[in-house]
Amino acid sequence: MTEHQNGLKYQRILLKLSGEALAGEGGFGIDPDKATNIAQRVKEVYELGVDVAIVIGAGNLWRGARGNNAGMDRATADYMGMLATVMNALALMDAFERIGVFTRVQSAIEMRSVAEPYIRRRAIRHLEKKRVVIFGGGTGNPYFSTDTAAALRAMEIDADVLIKATKVDGVYDKDPNQYPDAKKFDFLTYIDTLNRRLEVMDSTAVSLCMENKLPILVLNLWDEEALPKALKSGGVGTLVGEKRS
Repeated sequence: MTEHQNGLKYQRILLKLSGEALAGEGGFGIDPDKATNIAQRVKEVYELGVDVAIVIGAGNLWRGARGNNAGMDRATADYMGMLATVMNALALMDAFERIGVFTRVQSAIEMRSVAEPYIRRRAIRHLEKKRVVIFGGGTGNPYFSTDTAAALRAMEIDADVLIKATKVDGVYDKDPNQYPDAKKFDFLTYIDTLNRRLEVMDSTAVSLCMENKLPILVLNLWDEEALPKALKSGGVGTLVGEKRS
């Protein structure tokens, strides 16, 4: 892995957050305090000189699968989920700007009064100007998850790594909350991840990263040391890639 001029392992990151990271009581809705907490954690690495882009899910507001299971048209349910991701993106933008971090929201579904339309070159320019960019609206197409949107946007902005933020410190062979003997992986190849059906990201997202040799780092965002350490020295979470760096 190339070390950048400022001594960081990664200069440009795409951070994938779940909608639940913003959830209030019972795992639903948007808690402004949670948004502020996330913004503070990201600000720490932003101030190191890292270019930060974010994709956030919508599970705290809407899950397309729930509507689909109830007989809703799949595309309609997915579009509702995409709109919900823009709500989450706006909540995060507000949290960032309240702590002095310039932020832009770009949406794959046009809604010009609340967000910029997604334009790749403009997004890259924002990053070069040291603004955090939050991508809302998924890919803009039904049948694709926000994991896939994160992989796609990471490639488009030429990110060095896709960081999947979770509530556990990496990828395990089974649920560590249920099984005390669960084994944590420090490194996995893309093929191992797919073959073992490990719930790192969905298979479309992992395959996209594999084809374009984009590493995926899974870490616990709620560990205050994890994200800065991952960018400075590594050895945090689980790295999914072609080979060990």
